[in-house]
Amino acid sequence: MRVAATNIGERKKVDWKGTILDTGIFKKPVSAIVLGQEDVVDDQVIDRKHHGGTNRALYVYSADHYPFWKVRFPNLDWDFGMFGENLSVEGLDETQIHVGSRYQVGEAIIEATEPRDPCVKLGMRFNDAKIIKQFWKESKSGVYFKVLQTGSVKAGDVLTLLEEKKDNKTIAEVYEARK
Repeated sequence: MRVAATNIGERKKVDWKGTILDTGIFKKPVSAIVLGQEDVVDDQVIDRKHHGGTNRALYVYSADHYPFWKVRFPNLDWDFGMFGENLSVEGLDETQIHVGSRYQVGEAIIEATEPRDPCVKLGMRFNDAKIIKQFWKESKSGVYFKVLQTGSVKAGDVLTLLEEKKDNKTIAEVYEARK
């Protein structure tokens, strides 16, 4: 697996169906990011109940899923970070990543914890609430990681498997059980 892009977002106020919402989901590629213990340094995490914290410090989404979604939402201005991910990664497959598996990426060591559940902010980002139901129907959830060793990550860095927890469920299995 290789990092295609590192992404962060700023706090943004958005009028979504008549309600003003604060969000950090509008992420854009940057040259590098620094993984902290509970989030990515300088990335705006607004909803701390569902994002950030020890077990959700880093959100990673597969760059390989982008073509699937682009044909379903062709009128969007596509760039990495569309799903609110901090790392867009080539070769990431939720059916092959087990909860508790550990990886080195750049200077950091990370551990897979859980899939991402879609929320209203994803609908807002896509300007279409239909994405939420469609996201639930697929096993393309992306992966939350805890950060065991903080450090810098840049595009081109490789995720190297350090320890695989094959006895644990895969991220896709956990996601399917939540539906």
